[in-house]
Amino acid sequence: MADTFRLTLAQLNPTVGAIAANATLAHSVWDQAKTAGSNMAALTEMFITGYQTQDLILKPTFVPEAMAAINQLAKDCADGPALGIGGPCFRNGALYNAYYILQGGKITATALKHHLPNNGIFDEKRLFASADICNPYSVAGVRIGTPICEDSWHSDVAETLAKTGAEILLIPNGSPYHRGKPNLRLNMMISRVVETSLPLVYLNMTGGQDDQVFDGCSMVLNPDGQLAVQMPQFDDSVTHVTFIHTTKGWRAETGKLALMPEVAEADYRAMTIGLHDYLAKSGFKKVILGLSGGIDSAIVATIAVDALGPQNVHCIMLPSRFTSQASLDDAEAVARALGCRLDTIPISEPQNAVNEALAPLFPDTRPGITEENIQSRMRGLLLMALSNKSGAMLLTTGNKSEIAVGYCTIYGDMNGGYNPIKDLWKTRVFDICRWRNANHRPWMKGPAGTVILPNIINKPPSAELHENQRDDDNLPPYPVLDAILEGLVEKELSVAEIVAQGHDVVTVKRVEQMLYTSEWKRFQSAPGVRLTQKAFWLDRRYPIVNCWRDQNH
Repeated sequence: MADTFRLTLAQLNPTVGAIAANATLAHSVWDQAKTAGSNMAALTEMFITGYQTQDLILKPTFVPEAMAAINQLAKDCADGPALGIGGPCFRNGALYNAYYILQGGKITATALKHHLPNNGIFDEKRLFASADICNPYSVAGVRIGTPICEDSWHSDVAETLAKTGAEILLIPNGSPYHRGKPNLRLNMMISRVVETSLPLVYLNMTGGQDDQVFDGCSMVLNPDGQLAVQMPQFDDSVTHVTFIHTTKGWRAETGKLALMPEVAEADYRAMTIGLHDYLAKSGFKKVILGLSGGIDSAIVATIAVDALGPQNVHCIMLPSRFTSQASLDDAEAVARALGCRLDTIPISEPQNAVNEALAPLFPDTRPGITEENIQSRMRGLLLMALSNKSGAMLLTTGNKSEIAVGYCTIYGDMNGGYNPIKDLWKTRVFDICRWRNANHRPWMKGPAGTVILPNIINKPPSAELHENQRDDDNLPPYPVLDAILEGLVEKELSVAEIVAQGHDVVTVKRVEQMLYTSEWKRFQSAPGVRLTQKAFWLDRRYPIVNCWRDQNH
């Protein structure tokens, strides 16, 4: 047995369905591994297809195409290091989530996933069969065990591999970001190391897919639980790791230890990547959005500029007679600070035309919410027209608090193809704005410095749909609202438990009512970046029609 084993780890960003492009990316990693003198190059879970495929993987011709690409890679990567790559495997009438080992022109081993996640955003039991725990395989004389993603969150797979001769654990993942995920992963992997006394490689993908952002954070742990290598969060990265054989088994040499960003930066980076990749993988290069002078549209414009560059962001101000001069000035200041184009389209005349058309059908009624929503829908119509004409995707700008209680207009300000702040509570919007003003990173394509004026952050939020309107005329103050909503949505607390935290029972019940009766709006809302474990869509699936209310309070 050799005294060293060199492993090339690639945390990269595959695209769902782009099988040929993903294969080309895999080959480029193998080339780098060969140049580096590695014994093996490793890619992530389901790399050949991208992840998550959802029901795409049930298409009859999709899996054979992916498996054919794996076989071709084996032939193309025959003269050099082994290649580990994730993909589907159809065997004996069942479909499996698999990890292939390619050596010498052929597939020499296939590890199959045993534990299938079936919670939150995952529904793998619907798609894949559960396999028996596979044996370790050999590369350059080293016995490697491969628990696939969810397998590593349970003790049995790693322990079985250790008992059957594994010397190194290599875990390919498709693990999406949520707040606090890096520490959660680290603690779980330390548990596997303690249980098996084996070095462990945790390899995770990067990039955005629909609402999910995969954040890398790949790492190598030695048997004492110490980090030998920490790859960066969110960045694509290829790292070469050398393992040394000692009297106590294999140990990884210490490499680079990337620092993990704080929560505000991680959330902001996730929103930026999610937007960028959603557009790039869908074929869009430019965006358009309504810039109101308020904080939500200001942070969405900033995220868009940081993701795409100011030349690809077109802002539109759509004032009505209720729009204040301060809002006009604030919108102009944001666009000027970001360096993006701003145009103004007054909506008073179109609004008057709609009101006149409806007047015969609204006899003896007073203006109210209907007329307010006409303003919002008029803006939505004009923005969608500009989107259609220009080919730029319209971004919607509602925060999680508004979407939760339905403080948004369907077919109006909810119009759009993507919403970067969909999973960001209003109180966190303020924090994110302050963080962005105070920080700049090399990956940001927008300018450094204060891009969202303190006036925008500090002024009372308002939809400006009638005279002197404020959000807290219709909603509890956002710190109160968000605390109640976090209890109802993210923690699934009862009304009694939230009241016990010091909240007024009438207010809690009112918020609960708004939350449940707004499900139909969320069902039609644009997708957006997932930041929590209770994002609206796959994480939280409630009936649209729901007559139950919590009466135990």
